[in-house]
Formats: sequence, structure tokens, C-alpha cells
Amino acid sequence: MPMPIVFWTWTLFALSMIAYLLREWTRKSRNKHKKLPPGPRGFPLFGSLHMLGEFPHQDLHRLAQKYGPIMHLRLGLVPTIVVSSPQAAELFLKEHDLVFASRPPLEFAKHIIYDQKGFILAPYGSYWRNLRKMCTLELLSNVKIDSFKFMRKEELGLLLHFIREAANSCVAVDLSATVSSLSADITCRMVFGKKYTDKEFDERGFKDVIQEGMQLAVAPNLGDFIPCLAPLDLQGLTRKMKAVRKIFDAFLEKIIDEHVQTKDENKTKDFVDVMLSFIGSDETNQYRIERENIKALMLDMLAASMDTSATAIEWTLSELMKHPRVMKKLQKELENVVGLERMSRVMINAWAIGRDPSVWSDAEKFFPERFVGNDIDLRGRDFQLIPFGSGRRGCPGMQLGLTVVRLVVAQLVHCFDWELPDNMLPTELDMTEEFGLTVPRAKHLLAIPTCRLQE
Repeated sequence: MPMPIVFWTWTLFALSMIAYLLREWTRKSRNKHKKLPPGPRGFPLFGSLHMLGEFPHQDLHRLAQKYGPIMHLRLGLVPTIVVSSPQAAELFLKEHDLVFASRPPLEFAKHIIYDQKGFILAPYGSYWRNLRKMCTLELLSNVKIDSFKFMRKEELGLLLHFIREAANSCVAVDLSATVSSLSADITCRMVFGKKYTDKEFDERGFKDVIQEGMQLAVAPNLGDFIPCLAPLDLQGLTRKMKAVRKIFDAFLEKIIDEHVQTKDENKTKDFVDVMLSFIGSDETNQYRIERENIKALMLDMLAASMDTSATAIEWTLSELMKHPRVMKKLQKELENVVGLERMSRVMINAWAIGRDPSVWSDAEKFFPERFVGNDIDLRGRDFQLIPFGSGRRGCPGMQLGLTVVRLVVAQLVHCFDWELPDNMLPTELDMTEEFGLTVPRAKHLLAIPTCRLQE
């Protein structure tokens, strides 16, 4: 009679525990005289995982205040260095960035990002360098970004028209949803050549599935921290990732098939067309581009451009509405310029660095004037402010992100005055965040627009 699966599950767990204890004993013997940065001791097997709650970036910030800007802790079986100051970030992202430029294998990458075939999570090496070069030249260069100027203007025009109608009807606009939709539409037109409706993607909707994928990317996965537990899928995350992967794969296959079948020579080539042209070409024979590589890159582009820009715009508008003085000052600046007639594993805790009291006075306050006359560069040269990272793994889509965020915020602030619904005071606006890849708002931002400009 075959043994029940529970027996084999616990046998595997017991053997894994024995292997872990032997490994720890060997490691401690070998590293007895190695000096590690200070940090919490943690428990056997689970390390310091119990110290991370709903907002890990905030928990790590609090621990760093106790143990220092370079902190060591064990997350499961994974020794981890957490960096929480500009000076320390410069050490890892500039002086020693080659040592830390790779990416570890993660369950998310294995099950959703086609086993690290995209450039965001690919290990550092010739394959990653070539993919990054291709993506930069074919989608993220200044020339390419400029070539999409008309498209961005067209999509933003549709958004402004929608908000004007809401302003004329004096109804609240779900800015979180509309900005997210705008970002998705711009990304799809740049990468895929056209927009896709929710029905064309999945019955749950395009943005909902993308959002679930983003949440799965950052969900603490025991399989990443204690690899021997990965096959057991104790949290059910692998099952969810496989379901999302199936939806993504069907959608991406459909897009590729559409591009393969389209023979219009007059059609402007989009990113997918360019990637397909590399299949079997001499240019890529050293690292081979196949359908899975292209699908991984398509997912990279969706994830890297959609949620990041939308979240930055959403928080910027939230802070402006919470601080009417700054909103009026920004509107005045826009009036003066534009006029009223026109429209190892290492974690760099950028959230903590942006709140370092040795660098920023009153860091928790929204005071954008602090940057006036300040030569701190947000493009990765200075480490007090690193929204795009720095070094070899700095974000190649930085210019696109800056272009979209500046354009959308400027248009929404210049064209409309904004009031919070239900007579809510600016000081009452809920600024609670939700942990995620980009730390978005926990609740959607709703506001009532009033037109400032004539159409």
C-alpha cells in the first residue's frame, strides 16, 4: 500500500531540517571569525522573518535606527544586508556595484517571468547587458520617447476630456483608477502597438490581473527564504502564480501571433515587432532570442512602466491636495511658464534613505521647496534621493518615467482646481499606504475637479 502524501511531506521536512542544522553548524564553524554588520539574531530556520509585518520597508527602517545604516539579518536561510543611508547606498550602488549587480533566483521569476528571462530579474552577465541595450535602444532612448510624443498627447487629451465632463457635472473622479488606466494605455501603445480592452485580456480585467501579479512579486514567499519549503507551497503562492502566468501567457501569445500575422509594411514598428525581428538573426546568435524571451521582456515593460509612473503621479497629487499652499504655488509656476491659454542579496531601502534626518530636515513633511537651489540629482548620481536606483542596475526607463509623471501632474494641476469630496478638509485626507512594488495608496484618491482653463 503506497504511503500517504502527508507522510512524504513530513519526511521531506524532517530531512530538510537535518540538512539545515548541518549547514548552519558548518557555516558557523567556517565563519566563526568573520565580522558581519550588526543586526538582530533571529530564530533558527526562520531568522528574522517574524520582525517583518505588513509594511516591511518601515519595519526595516525601525531596525536600522537601532542597528545602523548597514545592517545584517537572516531572512529564513538567506543572509541579507539592508542599506538605509545615502553614504551606505553609494558603497553598494557605485563603488562596489559590480559585486552586487546580479539578481537571485526567486519563485516569482521562476513561475511568472519565464525563469528570469527578462532583463529586470536576469542574472548579471552578457545576456542581461544585451537585453538592456536592446530595450534602451528600441523603446527607452530619448529618440524613441520623443517619437511617442503625439501618442502621449492623444491619451492625455482623452483623460482631460473625461475630467472636464466630471468637472461640468461636479462629480468626484477616481484619480487612482483613471491615472492607472492612462498609464496602462500609454504602455500598451508603446510596447504592443495598440490598447487592449479588459475583455480582450481576461474576464477579471487587465489592470486587476496586472495588480495581482505585482502583489505576488513582493509577497514574502517562504520558498525564497527557505528553499527546501518551496515545493510544499505552504502559503499557496505558487498556485496563484501559476494561475496568473497562464493568463499572462495566453495574452502575450495572442499579441505575438497578431504581430506575426500582420504584414503591413507601412505600419510603424512597435517594440514587439522589433523583438520578433531578432529571432534567429545573426545579431542575437550569441544569446538567442525566442518567444519566451520576448514574452518575458513584454512583462518587464508592463511591470516597469505601468504601476511605477501611476503610483508616483497618484502620491504627488495626494500630497498636493493635502497641502493647498504647495498646490497653489505649483499652479502659479505653471501659469507663469505656460500661461492660462494653453495645457548579494542586498536591499537598498530608498524609503528609509528619503527620511534620513542627517540629510533631510523635517523629512516626513511635504515641502518640495527644499529642492529649490539644491543640486541633488535624482538620476542616480547622488544617493540622498534614488527613485530610479543607480549603478549598473539603475532603471533604464528613467527618462520615460520622468516624462510621463511631469506631463500628467502638470496638466492635471494646471487645467483643474481640485476639491476633496464630502467637504473633507485637506488635513483629513487619508494618506495610508499599501505595501507593494511601488508602495501605492491603500485607498483610491477621489477628488472633484473644477476647470481652470477653457477648452
